[in-house]
Amino acid sequence: MRVLMIGAHQDDNEFESGGLASKLIKNGHTVQFLSMCNGCGGHHKLGPKEISEHRAKESAKVAELLGIRYDIWDNDDCNLVADLETRKRTIRYIREFNPDLIITHRTNDYMPDHRATGQLVVDASYLLTVPNECADVPAMRFMPVIMCSEDKFTNPVFRPDLVVDIDSEAEVKLQIANINVSQVYEWLPYTHGETVPDGDVERFEWLKGMKITKDTTDEEILAAPRGYDVRNAKPAARHRERLIELYGEERGKKIRYAEAYEVCEYGSPMTEEMKNELLK
Repeated sequence: MRVLMIGAHQDDNEFESGGLASKLIKNGHTVQFLSMCNGCGGHHKLGPKEISEHRAKESAKVAELLGIRYDIWDNDDCNLVADLETRKRTIRYIREFNPDLIITHRTNDYMPDHRATGQLVVDASYLLTVPNECADVPAMRFMPVIMCSEDKFTNPVFRPDLVVDIDSEAEVKLQIANINVSQVYEWLPYTHGETVPDGDVERFEWLKGMKITKDTTDEEILAAPRGYDVRNAKPAARHRERLIELYGEERGKKIRYAEAYEVCEYGSPMTEEMKNELLK
């Protein structure tokens, strides 16, 4: 499979879908990341140019870790809109990669850049197959499958069509978070009023948060206030019944870490073959 993950910002793809990306790559598939924004807004001390350059270096390290191509567009943070020019750019980009599957944001997210990104993907979806639109890049014969990563908004409520076991990639996701120093140790703690400890070992333990074992209950995980190990475990705790439906009772009850996705009706229907490959 060819899988294109389109996020508004650097860290959106990796934090929401980094486990699936890592699994797919290890299983022989091709994954590519696109960040539609350049990272210029994501800091409280560094200016736009400085933080953009800093975040690009962090994203390059993520790309190296996963073994992927990672593209970053030149749209400023907090300024992305689903206009005609950007839609055409999106159509051309998707056609050039020719994905079987696209993963992006839902269009009812809290952040306008997230909403615009999701809107650009769904606006492009049918047009990918129209030869006379953006005729300089050959049209795709069929629309790809489109999935949206999980969010907490309830109007409409997120539907967990696919909940993927990422137990094997839990450490990879923590490494990804640790690489994004400017976000997880600087900008996001600033926005949440948190104090990060000094020292690499101490701050990595702080990053992980509560220690999760095979005996940790779903209720304990869902009640935990913070931590990226907790963050990566909460989808499994939230969607335990769906995991059991997808993987069977024995495996579904044991899964600690997961990522959840909603299939978007604007794309092609997901085949059983693709579903089974994603659930491996």
